[in-house]
Amino acid sequence: MFFKRGSKSEPDLPAKAKQTSTAGQDLASVTVRPATLAGSASAARNDDVPPPALAVSELRRTVDPATLKFKTTAELEPITGLIGQDRALEALEFGMQMQAHDFNIFVLGPPASGKRTAIKAQLAIQAKGEKAPDDWVYIYNFDEPNRPKALRMPPGRARPFAKGMIAALDELRAVVPNLIEGDDYQSRRRAIEARFQAGQEEALEALDAKAKAQGIAVLRTPQGFAFAPMLDGTVIKPESFASLPPDMQTEKRRQMDALEKELAEVLSHVPKADKVRRGQLQELNEDVAKRAVINALDDLVAAFADLPQVVAHVEAASADLVRNIAMFTTSEEESNAPIKVSVETARDPRYRRYLVNVMVAAGDSGAHGAATGAPVVEEINPVYGNLIGRIEHVAQNGNLVTDFLLMKSGALHRANGGTLLVDARKLLLSPYAYEALKRALKSREIRMEQPSEIAGAMTTVQSLDPEPIPLTVKVILIGEREIYYMLAQNDPDFLGLFKVQADFDDVIPRNGETDTAYARVIASIVREHKLNPLDASGVARAIEEGARMADDREKLSISIGRISDLVREADYWSKKAKRTITTREDVARAVQAEIQRSDRMRDRAQETIDRGVVLVDVEGEKVGQINGLAVLQLGNFSFGRPSRITARVRMGTGRITDIEREAKLSGPLHTKGMMILWGFLAGRYAQDVPLALAASLVFEQSYGGVDGDSASSTELYALLSALSEVPIKQGFAVTGSVNQWGEVQAIGGVNEKIEGFFDVCKAKGLTGEQGVLVPRSNVQHLMLREDVVEAVEAGKFAIHGVSRIDHGIELLTGVAAGARGADGNFPAGSINARVEARLRAFAEGARSFAKGSSADATGGMS
Repeated sequence: MFFKRGSKSEPDLPAKAKQTSTAGQDLASVTVRPATLAGSASAARNDDVPPPALAVSELRRTVDPATLKFKTTAELEPITGLIGQDRALEALEFGMQMQAHDFNIFVLGPPASGKRTAIKAQLAIQAKGEKAPDDWVYIYNFDEPNRPKALRMPPGRARPFAKGMIAALDELRAVVPNLIEGDDYQSRRRAIEARFQAGQEEALEALDAKAKAQGIAVLRTPQGFAFAPMLDGTVIKPESFASLPPDMQTEKRRQMDALEKELAEVLSHVPKADKVRRGQLQELNEDVAKRAVINALDDLVAAFADLPQVVAHVEAASADLVRNIAMFTTSEEESNAPIKVSVETARDPRYRRYLVNVMVAAGDSGAHGAATGAPVVEEINPVYGNLIGRIEHVAQNGNLVTDFLLMKSGALHRANGGTLLVDARKLLLSPYAYEALKRALKSREIRMEQPSEIAGAMTTVQSLDPEPIPLTVKVILIGEREIYYMLAQNDPDFLGLFKVQADFDDVIPRNGETDTAYARVIASIVREHKLNPLDASGVARAIEEGARMADDREKLSISIGRISDLVREADYWSKKAKRTITTREDVARAVQAEIQRSDRMRDRAQETIDRGVVLVDVEGEKVGQINGLAVLQLGNFSFGRPSRITARVRMGTGRITDIEREAKLSGPLHTKGMMILWGFLAGRYAQDVPLALAASLVFEQSYGGVDGDSASSTELYALLSALSEVPIKQGFAVTGSVNQWGEVQAIGGVNEKIEGFFDVCKAKGLTGEQGVLVPRSNVQHLMLREDVVEAVEAGKFAIHGVSRIDHGIELLTGVAAGARGADGNFPAGSINARVEARLRAFAEGARSFAKGSSADATGGMS
C-alpha cells in the first residue's frame, strides 16, 4: 500500500495511459523476467511447493572492484556526453539538421540527469561548423519616428557602424563650433547682417531727414519710434506745444500723422527683409554644414559602401544633420573646454536619433559568441521581456517616454540563426511568454510589443511600433514528460511547432560496458569539481547506489545531479579523513549521512512502533491479522513503514467492505484492489453457490489517505486467514498486488518496504523467524541495504519471492494451500478446503435464513 504523501518515482506514461503500482512506479518500464506462474485460466494446479527464501546473492547486486580494471578515476578519460541515450540523441540530431521551421524539439526526461549540459556541449560542437548569422540593428526612422527600422548587416559589421556614427558626431561636435567662429563664416555672416541693417537704416535715415525738414523729430524709445514737434531745432515740450497758435498745432499734427504712416510703411518691410536675412543665413549655414557633415561622414560611407541600406540611412542622417547643424554650436565658455567624445555624445539627447541601437552582433557575450559559428543561447529566466525583448521607458515631465535606443534585445534576437534552449516549466509559468514564443515561431518574425498591448489594456505611455525582425531559430524546450503530454493534449498548436521529441530515459541497462561508462561519468564529475579521485572500490559503491536510485539492480540511474552530489559529499568525508583518494568507505558514509539528514520522520514513525503507540506485532500468530507495508516519500527521501491490516468475516450478501473507502480515505486504485479480491473469491470458491459473505478490511491506525493496490495480496491473505480460521505468523510482512487468478504482481518501493519492516524487527529483536514476502517479479529490483543483507546471511531474517497466493499463504500459516483434485475437491485440512467449506456454510446459512423468513411471512399472511 502506498500513502498519498508522495510516489516513489514519476510515472513514465501520459495521463490517459498511466498504469502505476501502489508505489507510483511505472509498470510499463519494469522488466519482468519470465516466471512459471500457476493459477491461470489454463493451469489450475495449486500443488506446487513454495519456493525457498531468496539467496543472499539475490538481495543486492554488488560490483567487484577488480572487474573495473583501473585503480583510480584519474586513469579514466572523462565522458562529456550522455551514456545509453542513443534514441534521444538521434532524435536531437534529426531535429537540429531538419531545417523546417516547425521541427522544433522538446526534450523529455527526468531532472538532474545531465541532459542539459550534454545537449549544450553537443550543440556547441555542431554550431561551430555552421554559418554565423547576420547582425541586426535598429535605426531612427526620419519619416516615421515611432516606427524604428530594423537593419540587417553581415556578421561583425554592426558594432563598427554604431561606433562610426558616434565618431562622426564627435567630429561634428569638434569641428562645427570652430567653423562657426572662423573668419570666413563670420565675415560672410556680417556681410549678410550688414546688408540687412544697411537697408533698414537707409529707409529710417531718409524718413528722419524728411521729418527734420518739416520740423519734426524722430525719437527712438524702448516702446518703439515716436514723433515730436521741434522749434528752432529743439523738441517742444507738451505744455509749450499747447501755447502755440492753433493753426501751427494743427499743421504739426498733420505732419506727424503723415510721417507715422510712412514709418509704418518702412517698418512693414522689416520682416520681409529679416526673412531674406534669415534665408541667406540658412544658406550660409547649410553650405558650411554640408562641408562639415560630408567630411565627418565620408569615412563611414566609404566603409559601408557595399551596404546600400546603410548608405541610405547615412544620407538621411546627413540631410537631417545639415538642417539641424545649430545643435553643435556652443557658448564661448564651452568652446574653450576640452571636447569629451563618445560617452557624452551617446548621452546627449540632441544626438540620440543619429545613433545606432545594436540588437545583436557577432562577438557579443552570450549571443553569437564569436564572428563564426551559429549561436547557442540558453534563457534561464524566460519571462516575456527576456524572451521577445522589451521597450523600456523613462520618466520625463511626469510622463513615460521612450525611443528606439531603449529597445533591448531578447533571447530570440540573440539566438536568431542558431538554437535557443528554454526550460518548459519556467516558460509556462511566465505570463504571455509561451504564447509570444509560439507567435514568433508561427510568423517567423520577432515583433516587439508591450505586454499591455498584447492584453489589449489601455496605456497612457508613449510607445513604439518597431519593424519586426525575420526569425530563423531552432527552439529546444526541456521539461518533464508530464509537461509534454499536457501540452500535446491541451494545446492545439504545440505538436504543430514541436514535432520532434527527444525522450531521455531515466535509467540505462547495467552491464560491464555501462559500469565502465558510469565510472567515466564519475571521473568527469571529479575533474569538473576538482575533487579527490575515487578508487575502484569507491566507484563500485557509487555504481551500486546508482542501481539503488534506479530501483532496479539490473539498471543504473542516470540522475547525474544526484550522483554528482554523492561524489562531492564522499570527497568531503575523504578530505575530512585526510585522504587523497576517495574510497568505498567515504561513499558509504556519504550515503548514510544523506539519509540521516532526511530521516527525522522515519525515526518518529519508528518510535511510535517501538513505544507501542502504533500496534505492530513481529512475533506470534493471529487469525485475520497481517503486517502490510507502505512507502512514504518526503521530498527525495522515501522510507517503508509497516501497518497492521485486519479482516473480519461473517455471513452476508457477498459484500467486502473497504473501511478506508467508506471513510473516504482511499483512492480508486485501492478500491480496484478490493474489487479484485471479490473476483478471486467468487471465481475460486463460489462458482456454483452464492458468495454469502460479509467481510470488512481495514488498515489499523491509518489516519491519512491510502491508494494503490500493492496491499491487495496482503488483504487477501488476511481474508483467507479469517475465513479458514488459520492464524498468520506475525513475524512476516507482505507486499504485492494480486489479480483475479491469484497471481502476485510487481509493485514499487520494494527495497524501502523490506527495510522498513526489518528496522521494526531489529528494534524489537531479530528472532530468525521474521521476514518479508515480496512478488517474485520484484526480486530483480532488490538492492537492499547492506545491514539487511548481512542479517539474511546470518539467518536472522528472510526474504521470500512469491508468484502465487497459494505459495504466500503456505509460508504465512505453515498450512498447505491445497489444489483441487480429480474429484474437484481441495485436500482436507488445506487452506483452500477450509475457506471453501466456510463459504459454503455461509451460503447454506443464508439459504436457511431466507427460507425461515419466507415461512414466517407466509404464516403471518394466512
